Amino acid sequence: MGGDIPGLRRGLQVLGLLARRAVPIPAAAIARELGLPRSTTYHLLNELRTAGYVAHLPAERAYGLGIAAFELGSAYLRHDPLERVGAPLLRALVDAVGHTGHLGILHGNESLYLIEQRPARPQTLVTDVGVRLPAHLTATGRSMLAHLEPVHVRALFPGPAAFPMRTDRGPRTLTELRKLLRAEKSRGWAVEDGYVTPGFATVAAPAFDHGGRPLAAVGVTLRHHCPDEPVPCERDWPELAARVRSTAAALTAIIGGRGPG
Repeated sequence: MGGDIPGLRRGLQVLGLLARRAVPIPAAAIARELGLPRSTTYHLLNELRTAGYVAHLPAERAYGLGIAAFELGSAYLRHDPLERVGAPLLRALVDAVGHTGHLGILHGNESLYLIEQRPARPQTLVTDVGVRLPAHLTATGRSMLAHLEPVHVRALFPGPAAFPMRTDRGPRTLTELRKLLRAEKSRGWAVEDGYVTPGFATVAAPAFDHGGRPLAAVGVTLRHHCPDEPVPCERDWPELAARVRSTAAALTAIIGGRGPG
């Protein structure tokens, strides 16, 4: 067992380096910065990639953190620290806008809700603490997915079975999802209008960790009814989104994160 310790330490060094970088980096750069032989570096990267902790981007000839590393970091923060710092921010947002607010994270290809704060006269919603919903349908989920590397999104949504539907609305394929994510990333917030529950819409924005990666999302759900057609009303609630984004930015600052770019 003792012989495995140096390899473990080197693997952790690789993960630490990738975590500190906002963009994927080539294997040669990893070897140079850590003072490792190239053969050792490639061996470590292959092992970490097999375990899901590293993702290889062939087009860029570079490596970044994989889904397993992302989920490991999220697992730590979702248990207590994130909820502690997020709860008062979410309460202030709900009191200001008068709609139900929630804080969620990605758990695989699902949105997992950690906190829900309700106004004085709440509406009955399917979102609640501990509830999981398909991330491609929820505004909280897509606001985070929009800031993941394309290879991560593809890994989370490999085929038709990864796109369960709750209503007639929402992306049904990876191509549709990517188009929606590009638009929402450019706009700065995500909108779900009847994708989860008819008669309700949600506006959400992401909070980021120290590496500029999406860690959680703040969302606000309001009652809104579109005609009973597959095409949503295309409302995006910019004033409400401004408050949601401000709360997400405050959460990012408190946890020592930074926005992308």
